Amino acid sequence: MFIRQLRYLVAVAREAHFGRAAESCSVSQPALSAGIRKLEEELGVPLVIRGHRFLGLTEEGQRILGWAQRIVADHDGLRQELSGVGSSLTGALRIGAIPTALPALPPLVNAFCARHPLVQVQIQSLPSAAIQKGLDDLEIDAGVTYLENEPLARVRSVQLYAETYVLVTCDPQLRERSVKGERVTWEEAARLPLCLLTRDMQNRRILDRLFGEAGVTVQPRIEANSFAGVWAMVRSGQWSSILPASEAQSRSWIEGLVAVPFVEPSGVQPVGLAICDRDPPPPVAAALFRLARDHASAA
Repeated sequence: MFIRQLRYLVAVAREAHFGRAAESCSVSQPALSAGIRKLEEELGVPLVIRGHRFLGLTEEGQRILGWAQRIVADHDGLRQELSGVGSSLTGALRIGAIPTALPALPPLVNAFCARHPLVQVQIQSLPSAAIQKGLDDLEIDAGVTYLENEPLARVRSVQLYAETYVLVTCDPQLRERSVKGERVTWEEAARLPLCLLTRDMQNRRILDRLFGEAGVTVQPRIEANSFAGVWAMVRSGQWSSILPASEAQSRSWIEGLVAVPFVEPSGVQPVGLAICDRDPPPPVAAALFRLARDHASAA
């Protein structure tokens, strides 16, 4: 019962809503509230600021939350460890991945599913900052994100691939140059009518740095906070963008679209798998990490 109460506290802190927390724990809201009150009685301190809705955790609740997250994660890891004794691993593997890495996930995830058929895999598209927080709060088991531009802390990591950037455009002159095998400079790209991601996305911050290394300041006319928004503008034929080559390849079917590589700096960025640097790591996370390391060694 104590583990279940801690799980309720973690859910309330994550969801910031009693109803959603109860739903995520597959219990009724009265049962969840009663469990948290019981936990407060056992610990002798108030944990939740109550009102007509969830108002946050008390100071004591914030301090206990970190312990609760670790205890719940260790409890789940213990059950996974025992499930793997003499049989296959069971449970859930939660992966958070930056949007640009999603096209690269299938080979690794498919290999993991083939090796561990009883594990359910959950994939979330998250910005890099949310991946760091998810790993710190033990809300995800592994993250796939940039390794060097804004390095993650308190993790073990292995590189999966190197991301490169291309100019994506429907401009007829650039299409002709692309056919000839010519490359484009960052200065030329900056003069085009651009639609780029917003600056809260690490991908955009990488591009700003690359423009800076080329001695250019970029001022896009349009900014979008998702690749879907960027593609919507590029498909109109009036706007160009700078995207990871893997993302551009996934939309190569768009009529008139061309992806032109850059001259130096080409902007190669290592993308890799990261798990929490803790002993022992969750068995499902450790299994995925070993598989990624084996694939990297083979490559």
